[in-house]
Amino acid sequence: MHHMLTNEDRQAIRKLLDVKDYDPDTFNPEVLDQLEANEEYKSIIIKHGSDILGSYEYLRLKEFVQHGNVTVYEHCLHVALCAIKLGRALGVHCKERELVRGALLHDYFLYDWHNADSPGNLHPKLHGFYHPGIALRNATRDFVLSEREKDIIYKHMWPLTVSHLPRCREAWIVCLADKYSSVLETLKLRKGKIRVNYA
Repeated sequence: MHHMLTNEDRQAIRKLLDVKDYDPDTFNPEVLDQLEANEEYKSIIIKHGSDILGSYEYLRLKEFVQHGNVTVYEHCLHVALCAIKLGRALGVHCKERELVRGALLHDYFLYDWHNADSPGNLHPKLHGFYHPGIALRNATRDFVLSEREKDIIYKHMWPLTVSHLPRCREAWIVCLADKYSSVLETLKLRKGKIRVNYA
């Protein structure tokens, strides 16, 4: 794949994610509310991911908690929404279908990672390192994936998984969107539950 980020892409990402003025007491993560209410973004997710969202196995993600009271299902939707927003904000040309599908499936590991005895949780203390491979295995089993979608799923935990450097722009965007969404979800926990459902 020859869609690596350009120097302009990198500079735009640095500017977009500059948090030197961040103050946890005054920061208001309402961007999740805005994204959840964005009908255009929701229609893009449904257009490209309706087969995923309607899958029985995928709906199991509602059973598992990701951060605080946010389910893995909700987190994956947030990442897809943020990926669309980031891609557009950065002006990065990308394959929107693969961006959305990779984002929806990036945490398709199908177990409770907080519970060491949960079926499928093979490495409880090393979840961050192992779950991308497990998510990719599950996604490959249940859906037809492009190479770009596989790259997104397998490499979304970079730089934690230091040797799994994203190779395409879509994977870089989802990698950033995952971190961004996780921060917003964690900060928003102070304000109450987050509930989204596109199935």
